[in-house]
Amino acid sequence: MEIWWTSLDLFQKVMWCIAIPSSIIFIVQMIMTFAGMDSDGGLDIDAGEIHDGGMPFQLFTFRNLINFFLGFSWTAISLYYSIESKIVLTIIAALVGLFLVTVVMAIFYFMSRMEQSGNISINDTLGLTATVYYPISEARNRAGKVQISVRGAIREYDAITDGTTLKTGEVVKVKQVIEGNILLVEKL
Repeated sequence: MEIWWTSLDLFQKVMWCIAIPSSIIFIVQMIMTFAGMDSDGGLDIDAGEIHDGGMPFQLFTFRNLINFFLGFSWTAISLYYSIESKIVLTIIAALVGLFLVTVVMAIFYFMSRMEQSGNISINDTLGLTATVYYPISEARNRAGKVQISVRGAIREYDAITDGTTLKTGEVVKVKQVIEGNILLVEKL
């Protein structure tokens, strides 16, 4: 190992000193990402944000810094014997590093677009059909309960009606939301 290290010139030593730590940190970040223990993009270096579709999107993060150094150092190491000019090699390695940052940012951006809130508003029930779960008394005398599918999730809400008594199993339509959390329903 010592013979290999002493055979390297200063440029190669610098690239290896960047490649090894950035690779280790990258592997740890990947493990944390897949285990669900990562944060939203890592440690922020700059508070600058670009808003795209309401999502804060930060360019200068610890994750992006590691991705840049990963692409930069491994490209420089890989192409060291193929490109004689260190300036050209450094420019190509920097472009590859920037490309890697762009690709990873795009992946995280498109993955974040697939997330769903999971919060369902009671107002989402308006106009939908429901099934009476617990009988509803006529003319708003006593609230019953209905089960309704809202955005693919089954929810249970208190409900009243202006019409006749609704029995368990009857299909109703939601007309209005009353007092913030009670549905006004009518028989179909």
